[in-house]
Amino acid sequence: MTTPRPADEAPICSARGCRNPAAWALRWNNPRLHDPDRRKTWLACPEHRESLGAFLDARGFLREVAAVAGSPTLEG
Repeated sequence: MTTPRPADEAPICSARGCRNPAAWALRWNNPRLHDPDRRKTWLACPEHRESLGAFLDARGFLREVAAVAGSPTLEG
């Protein structure tokens, strides 16, 4: 089980072992399990955005990619 982060702490990448700040939200669903309107989200740093997106896209799960609001990686 993970401990919730404080609200002021930047979200981190969902890639295994990565602790970098997330810059992208990869929104997806598995059509065999989820209603068409439901979206699950993986967060990605710039380094893992392509590999996580490719993993989801190869399975037909990726629905959209959006910048994470307030991401320190995208601002400045």
